[in-house]
Amino acid sequence: MTFFEHQSLARRNSRVMVALFLLSVVAIVLAVDLVVGVIYYAMDDAPAAPGLAGVPSEVFIAGAVVTVALVALVSLFNIVGLAGGGAKVARMLGGRKVAPDTRDALERRFLNIVEEMAIASGVRVPEAWVMDAERGINAFAAGWTVSGAVVAVTRGTLERLTRDELQGVIGHEFSHILNGDMGLNIRMIGVLAGIVAIGSIGLFLMRLAREADDLRFAAVVIALGLALFIIGYIGLFFARLIKAAVSRQREFLADASSVQFTRNPDGIAGALDQIRSTSGGALIHGRYAEEMSHLFFGQGIEVFLSGLFDTHPPLDERIRRVNPGFQPSTYRRSRAAAVQLPVVEKVEAAAPAGRRAADLGTAWGRSAAESAQLVGSLSPEKLGYAERLLKQIQPALRETLRDADGAAAAVIALLLAPKEDVQREQLQALSAAGLAPLAERVARTAVHTRDLGVAFHLAVVDLALSALKAASDLAKHQVVAGLEAVINADRRVSLHEFVVLTFVREQLWARPKPPRADKRIGELKAHAGTLLALLAHAGTRADAIGSRADALQTALRAGAQLMLIEVPTATEFAPATISAAFEALKLLAPMQKALLVKGLFAAVTADGTIRIVEAELMRLVGAVLDCPLPPLLEEVDPATLAA
Repeated sequence: MTFFEHQSLARRNSRVMVALFLLSVVAIVLAVDLVVGVIYYAMDDAPAAPGLAGVPSEVFIAGAVVTVALVALVSLFNIVGLAGGGAKVARMLGGRKVAPDTRDALERRFLNIVEEMAIASGVRVPEAWVMDAERGINAFAAGWTVSGAVVAVTRGTLERLTRDELQGVIGHEFSHILNGDMGLNIRMIGVLAGIVAIGSIGLFLMRLAREADDLRFAAVVIALGLALFIIGYIGLFFARLIKAAVSRQREFLADASSVQFTRNPDGIAGALDQIRSTSGGALIHGRYAEEMSHLFFGQGIEVFLSGLFDTHPPLDERIRRVNPGFQPSTYRRSRAAAVQLPVVEKVEAAAPAGRRAADLGTAWGRSAAESAQLVGSLSPEKLGYAERLLKQIQPALRETLRDADGAAAAVIALLLAPKEDVQREQLQALSAAGLAPLAERVARTAVHTRDLGVAFHLAVVDLALSALKAASDLAKHQVVAGLEAVINADRRVSLHEFVVLTFVREQLWARPKPPRADKRIGELKAHAGTLLALLAHAGTRADAIGSRADALQTALRAGAQLMLIEVPTATEFAPATISAAFEALKLLAPMQKALLVKGLFAAVTADGTIRIVEAELMRLVGAVLDCPLPPLLEEVDPATLAA
């Protein structure tokens, strides 16, 4: 299945969850009405008829209305409370955000793996969180959007797993990020909170009855509380049933995706074996473990009727599927030495990679449909490319990117011109914009960025965003103002400068929860045409003077045909127009986004090649529309980009 098909499937799973939720509400209403009817009949001195027939219908209606309203309000309250996305979930589970500049060796290893996988998959580098109080082996990914994801692990995961095993676990979580599971998981937390709330109310009433002076009243309250507490188990039954129904197959898929991504079945199989063989396993002890059990890498809670209610498949079955020949005893002996190796991760840079014109590229042998399938894909080739690319970035620059001030300076320094006189004008423009301290930091940081090839720029921005997103709004506005000052200093905006500015601005203020996306491309054809025209103009080579017009029309027609829209005629691309197009196209339904991306790929590869600037534009589109694209020029080794 493609990324877009997974997104559509996640929507269907949401509808299944809602249907099961409504069924559970009906069961709870019937149970509450039964209790209310019995209590009313018992307290009525002169019932109109024997049994429940003697209870007025208004009593049942009132019980049903109150129950539905209570369940709905609790669910809505929890959904609204989770609008903060993955960070909110991580905090609820006792998580602590790992500082980008952490000196803890285990946390540094964790961050390095997350960064490698993010660059390789085209996902914005997720925030990394650690649940310090949890000693079991477990992890989760959470967030409303791909760009707003967080990845969290328990302290036990960091301390007990080797690097390969940890990489297998993180690969599993990246699969959840890419397969559209996260939004469904958060909705499930909020929705299911409503149907287990009745039991909590029952407990409250029983505690309240202890303080009552009237024994008859206390007895009634205790009876009502006990009944509601029992009814709460109906809600818990359905909550666990819903989670189990939605979660299990997705865990098998995420395991398989992890193996596909890392090409190391021993990694994830070894992590699962560690859960199986160590005390505590994957258990989570925090107060929200029950509500969030479906998020985790491993079975985080113990349940009765485990075969029916487990949110995760049995460990033996998961290991067998990812690595049929796995031998626990042999594997455990071989890993013992690896665990004893130093865990400090050092980044050793190769020779600096020099600047190269943005028209550097490669032949493109994929069709538009095959190109669109790259969205949300995981592959070991891309992971290897990301590892090589990150090694090419000097350690001093990597350190600079780990705090907000350094990250801001580095992002702006990427756009400094190679000519010293133009660079001086750009730094003066920064100072003139009231950003003199920032200009000084940019000048100092330029020594680390001036020899960095254009193909590295978006990776550097991705690394910088981890620190920049945590900065104050004032600092974020200064970054954008600084970029604009540097870009406009020479009174022209290159496509590369446009990409970096738009990329940073979009990600710094990304909405935690996306709007409902259900539009068809035909409803937004003007905006789709604007984006198609931009990509087509960027992809038409300027050195083909005689045939440029024909090449441009070929690209436009190729894209418009796949998008099922008219050939656009736009030739002016004001930033406001492009921003409006991006905002509108975020509302496309998943399979409609697939048409858009397919059409854009058809346009930029109409000449059979793809250049760095075209690849950058496509990755910008992917980032803005939450359709992550991995590095498109992976066959061009970063080391070859030196001038």
